[in-house]
Amino acid sequence: MANRIVLNTISYHGSGAIKEIPGELSRRGYDHVFVSSDPSLVKFGVTNKVTDLLDAAGIKWSLYDEVKPNPTIQNVQDGVKAFKESGAHAIVAIGGGSAMDTAKAIGVIVNNPEFADVRSLEGVAPTKKHAVFTIAVPTTAGTAAEVTINYVITDPEKVRKFVCVDTNDAPEVAVIDPDMMASMPAGLTASTGMDALTHAIEGYTTKAAWELTDMFHLEAIKLISHHLRDAYAEAKSGKAGSGREAMALGQYIAGMGFSNVGLGIDHSMAHTLSAHYDTPHGVACAMLLPIAMEFNKPVVTKRLGDVARAMGVDTTGMTDDQAADAAIVAVKQLSEDVDIPKTCKGLVEEDLDQLAKDALADACYPGNPREATPEQVKDLFRKIMA
Repeated sequence: MANRIVLNTISYHGSGAIKEIPGELSRRGYDHVFVSSDPSLVKFGVTNKVTDLLDAAGIKWSLYDEVKPNPTIQNVQDGVKAFKESGAHAIVAIGGGSAMDTAKAIGVIVNNPEFADVRSLEGVAPTKKHAVFTIAVPTTAGTAAEVTINYVITDPEKVRKFVCVDTNDAPEVAVIDPDMMASMPAGLTASTGMDALTHAIEGYTTKAAWELTDMFHLEAIKLISHHLRDAYAEAKSGKAGSGREAMALGQYIAGMGFSNVGLGIDHSMAHTLSAHYDTPHGVACAMLLPIAMEFNKPVVTKRLGDVARAMGVDTTGMTDDQAADAAIVAVKQLSEDVDIPKTCKGLVEEDLDQLAKDALADACYPGNPREATPEQVKDLFRKIMA
């Protein structure tokens, strides 16, 4: 079996990287772009950092700022309609995972109209054409949607989120500029950072992990665990520092890995919590991460020891079992240090049957290294019950 790696054609990293956007568009002959962004980013002038550059370069742009925190089917369909009416030829997505996921779905459907219902994109979608040319500009350090072949859409009617996996949705260009993340509040810095750590740890322990993705994931674990506390402190103080820049790189590297090998039970359960209780995705992932690691420990003991060492734990003299436990303790401590809650508001016993069913049906679950029964999943959910 061949191992596959799908990445952006081009990515730019570092302060001021957004200045490369007009040139990337002009070289390809795009003179009118569709900007997908979060309304709050527009309100607070973050989106303008890019659109001002487009103006200066004489590139016309049309704004779609109706992106919701958990983009819905209708949200995507409205975006497709807006794109067609705009007359634009390319997309620039500016925002967190929601803005980029919305843009991915729009771009895919515009070039593959047979998937206009959106639901048919769930799972590994058999699209034939690549999405509309897209440049992705993240404003949070966590989702790595700018480099992945995944996106998540909410189905309010069925009270669930569904994951779409498609090599045709990957943005051709990613621009990871830490200056675009300067407005992230402390809580969002923490939750998205822990989401990135979850990507790296789940990616390292997933069934499909292999040498090349291992390299990405271990480096991401190292960067995130060493710099998230600093980034969180910088966000609380409002002062710039090296923490945010390191997090911007760490979350991207994690995306390079997990996008190509999948995730696991943490993400399948987190998607379920977000759909039922509107729990922020990063918070859900962070609450569940040590719980999922403990559940998977019997089959990935040595790999969890590697996680501990990447996080800076001295495992000298420890057995494999002790080193794995040390990784779980280190994750718990990091989560506590950035003030992640330990319980999920609204989670009740009566919902557990449906939650377990949805989690086991989620597209991320098959990558988990250990099989789980519905009763075991319910027990995992109980650990974050208030």
